[in-house]
Amino acid sequence: MTRAIPNTPDRVAVARAHRADIRAGRHDRVTTGMAPGVVQANICIVPADWAAEFLRFCQVNPKPCPLIGMTEPGDPRFPMLGDDIDIRSDVPRYRVFRDGVEVEEETDIKHLWRDDLVAFAMGCSYSFEEALQDAGLRVRHLDNGTKTTVYVTDIACTPAGRFRGPLVVSMRPFMPKDAIRAVQVTSRFPSVHGAPVHFGDPTQIGIADFDKPYSGPKPDMRAGEVPVFWACGVTPQLVVEHARPPLCITHKPGHMLLTDRLNAEFSVL
Repeated sequence: MTRAIPNTPDRVAVARAHRADIRAGRHDRVTTGMAPGVVQANICIVPADWAAEFLRFCQVNPKPCPLIGMTEPGDPRFPMLGDDIDIRSDVPRYRVFRDGVEVEEETDIKHLWRDDLVAFAMGCSYSFEEALQDAGLRVRHLDNGTKTTVYVTDIACTPAGRFRGPLVVSMRPFMPKDAIRAVQVTSRFPSVHGAPVHFGDPTQIGIADFDKPYSGPKPDMRAGEVPVFWACGVTPQLVVEHARPPLCITHKPGHMLLTDRLNAEFSVL
């Protein structure tokens, strides 16, 4: 059964209306389930003299960092993602890192913006979740109205210059037959993390305490279910802690940039 969702023009209009609320400070909460059918993006902003290395990091780590947009230095606009996007104000909550340490959380970063900053937008698993639902699969955190459950693994990302660190994954529980279907469905979306990187025993990817995630709620597992793990766009935030750029600004997990692009545009099949 497919879900009733707005047609294409209305989807974009809904995304723009939500973005206007975020920009005006009327919404600073998670964007889970907002603007169905529209791509949400992970964000990482670095100084221009770090941008080439971060771009290379995305290129050699496409699972956690599927790049879908990049700004010019000092330009807060993302014309490839939406006509009116201003990255300084259109994310509900930002994390601000200095020398690899989070120093503050903001709802607007105009006062921090500089002429040398470059913003990167990366695909988000919220996009493939629409495809999972359209395939008849229930997504637990959407049913519960929460963020996804996120873990840090012991899988090392491919280094690029000063950027290196562990792979971060998001988890969704499924019955085994549905887990196989989830692999098939999400394989069609390589630009928004694609197929899972692991399912089953979490200790095999270095998750020692399954009940203590890095971000999000404690896992809500039901009898007979297996955990399925996808590469996650929170990965750059861990990598920044290792690389220690003088300034880096990211989205807060679960607080994404709503774009004008449609999830259907990123399906390869």
